[in-house]
Amino acid sequence: MPNRIAPSAVIGPDVTLGDGNIIGPGAVIAGPATIGDDNWIGPGVIIGGPPEIRGAEHAPDWLERPAGLPVEIGSHNIIREHAVITGGSRGATVVGDDCYIMSKCHVAHDGQIGDGATMSIGATLAGHVHVGASANIGIGTVVHQFRWIGAGAMVGMGTVVTHDVPPYAKAYGNPVRVHSANTVGMSRSGVDETVVAVIDAAYQAGKDPLDSGASLGKLAGVFAAWARRPK
Repeated sequence: MPNRIAPSAVIGPDVTLGDGNIIGPGAVIAGPATIGDDNWIGPGVIIGGPPEIRGAEHAPDWLERPAGLPVEIGSHNIIREHAVITGGSRGATVVGDDCYIMSKCHVAHDGQIGDGATMSIGATLAGHVHVGASANIGIGTVVHQFRWIGAGAMVGMGTVVTHDVPPYAKAYGNPVRVHSANTVGMSRSGVDETVVAVIDAAYQAGKDPLDSGASLGKLAGVFAAWARRPK
């Protein structure tokens, strides 16, 4: 299907669009940027532009940006009204596939958003934040720069994330604290109920599920990768 771009949307040079994208009124996309297929990009969305850091180059024409600092957005995403996704400072700012980024969210420079992640209304990610696949970030949550939110984690609304949130945790508070596991999310994704119980018990006891000695089934690789993340 062809792209459907509102007349008032602005698409800058060095922007590559796939097929079937819907781009709403007043949206602005500055290159270099790559947008996949079948994305719904709402009114007033801003994608690209220089990273919001002191010392970043700000060209006279907003649509012109230094090469090598792209935004890369996959396919089948919904990006709602007035969300902002800025260009990278060290590399690409990346949004995967099948994400739902709600209105007034902010994804700062060098952010990495995994497939199937959800950002609820007004959630804000500072620079260099990594969000794992299928994670869910609640309304008005604020995530400090360089923090990691693990795959399948559920972060409650209004949370201030000042340290990393592990995979499949249910975390909330100011500052954030892990309270239990995202048991609903794991069950819906087909995780064995024995594994769900092991992870939930570990989190409620304030422990790392990897230290339980029990099998983590198909999630073993997820937790092993989490343990290897930069700290």
